[in-house]
Amino acid sequence: MVCLGNICRSPLAEGILQSKLPNDRFRVDSAGTAGYHIGRAPDRRSIEVAAQNGIDISQQKARKFSQDDFDRFDKIFVMDHSNLMTLKQMALTPDDLNKVTLLLGEDQVPDPYYGNEDGFKAVFELIDQACVQLSEELQKM
Repeated sequence: MVCLGNICRSPLAEGILQSKLPNDRFRVDSAGTAGYHIGRAPDRRSIEVAAQNGIDISQQKARKFSQDDFDRFDKIFVMDHSNLMTLKQMALTPDDLNKVTLLLGEDQVPDPYYGNEDGFKAVFELIDQACVQLSEELQKM
């Protein structure tokens, strides 16, 4: 799961998808395309909305997406078009390119960072709905 800073959307997506998949079969992680917040916990509003929905993301630490992530992961989901383009530019092979897709298909997960708690709740709902379908698809593989 990838967004810009790895403190709002992608930590939520990591926590939500992890909660829907068996841990013994899947590894879910998140990263940012920028290194602004490396080592920091998710935004408190992301932590709070996740906790309100029974998911603990408080121990996550922001990290920057690396070239090695293309080798470590079979699928890479991004939150918006800007981060999609960044990862596509980083891709070295057609296989790398094929791993990268928007989490919401053609739509973007809006960045709630500069808004209030309601924006984080809306983002949680969007990601949660996408992860219900995604978890079903992944478990069929």
